[in-house]
Amino acid sequence: MKQIVMTGPRKSQIVDVPIPEITDDQLLVKVTYTGMCHSEWYPWSVARPGEVFGHETVGIVARCGRNGTGFKEGDRVTGLGGGGYKEYIVMEPDKTCHVPDNLKDVDAIVEPLACLLSAALKMPWTTLGDPIAVVGAGYMGLGMITLFKAMGYGDIIAIDKRPEALENAKRMGATEVYTPEEIPAAYRLDWNALGTPDLTRDGHKTDIFGTGLAHVMEFTGTEDGLRLAGDLVCAHGRLGIGGYHNDGPRSIDYKLWNFKALDTINCHERRIDYEAGLCKRCLMLLSRGIWNFIGVTNHIYSMEEFDQANEDMIQHRNGFIKGAVKC
Repeated sequence: MKQIVMTGPRKSQIVDVPIPEITDDQLLVKVTYTGMCHSEWYPWSVARPGEVFGHETVGIVARCGRNGTGFKEGDRVTGLGGGGYKEYIVMEPDKTCHVPDNLKDVDAIVEPLACLLSAALKMPWTTLGDPIAVVGAGYMGLGMITLFKAMGYGDIIAIDKRPEALENAKRMGATEVYTPEEIPAAYRLDWNALGTPDLTRDGHKTDIFGTGLAHVMEFTGTEDGLRLAGDLVCAHGRLGIGGYHNDGPRSIDYKLWNFKALDTINCHERRIDYEAGLCKRCLMLLSRGIWNFIGVTNHIYSMEEFDQANEDMIQHRNGFIKGAVKC
């Protein structure tokens, strides 16, 4: 079978490797698409020879272990584990989901959807109709906007540097969109708004609870995006960190965060069994139309185009939102 293997930074090749064997308790899945995850862009850009990537897969059951129950050859499936960017993967039944008949393969690539749902569940509203800001309107930010809308948030404020990203955000349900330079002063509680912080306990010169927002979600994965998201949180507000910050340390103004007494919530998920359950829930929400987040994967590549796909992803070429590699 074919598999994409790195030969060095930003350069891959397709090699022939054996089709994997399965145990009596596993499934062999013929991959149809592997979704591209921005978290793998930096590792791809500095890759060492022999490294492999991919973790967002959807495909068709090619063979079932004799102890496997609930699946049969020909079933469309998605889920967690097994890798990607190769023609066949091995999956565990308890981390595998049936794809509903009314969903296309590329809309059912469920691993990133489960990450989104996990993040959203860590950021429930305080009162139905609360406003929330989403900093970063790429694929994951757009998913958060649609989820927050389904959850019952009210005003959803999208912030991104790219005008085309803001247009996407409006289509997905954002009620206000801004570039960082356009953000209204009422939405920022930074040092310009605070002036000199008052620690006397006699009150505050600035309305630190009415300036800024009580709920802010960051999905940029960049230092400046994280700092901006922190600036938007009001005193005793919440900052959800959803961006994957894997290209180096981050420097933030913790004096500001400290004074504002904000809560920071790491919205990533490492409980595999829990996330496997969320995969099934995501597919149900999409299938029933409760969560309207389909038709977003808008670039399909061949395995030979993998390196070009990564360049397109980081440059957002040709309206890139989400890419998938056909295996």
